[in-house]
Amino acid sequence: MPERRYGLGAAVVRLGESASGLLVRWARPVLKEIEREVMETANLAVLEDDRVIYLAQVPSRHQMRMFTEVGRRVHAHSTGVGKALLAQLPDTEAIAIVRRSGMPVFTPTTIATEAALLAELRAIRSGGYAVDEGEQEIGVRCVAVAVEGVGGPTAVSVSGPDSRVTAAKVPSLARILRQAAAQLQVAFRATDTSSET
Repeated sequence: MPERRYGLGAAVVRLGESASGLLVRWARPVLKEIEREVMETANLAVLEDDRVIYLAQVPSRHQMRMFTEVGRRVHAHSTGVGKALLAQLPDTEAIAIVRRSGMPVFTPTTIATEAALLAELRAIRSGGYAVDEGEQEIGVRCVAVAVEGVGGPTAVSVSGPDSRVTAAKVPSLARILRQAAAQLQVAFRATDTSSET
């Protein structure tokens, strides 16, 4: 079995003291628990300078797995975490971000228009999770959930080959991610409150 590793990107130090403390302290065990439960790669990402930055990751134990370099910047419109991040913002701000960063088409399923993106963001807000259907990379599915109230747009996700991360598994993965997001929210509130006393 490949050795499992986790990492935290240098970008974490730019998030602000409370958020940084939360992520450094709580991301590792939460992501490890996600990976342990679903056996797929678990990620934590934030929105910074109009791009998604992967701050932490626990790779899947499978030999064939998804791996994104911690600290890597990607476009928001074409990833599950990116869409979960954009959905936390007002439509006008989300569109301003993709106008500045561009909306390159990476695969046949990449969202390519502002109208399609806005429709997707509405669906994400309604359903409570985002899905990347091979929009960044063919054959990869990612499910992501917002982590609200932690000092800035943040999201957790699970990604893997669509042969394992099937459409039928999406609702259960979203439920697991929502539980993880709730853990991070509680931890942030506790950290933030203790820092004020």
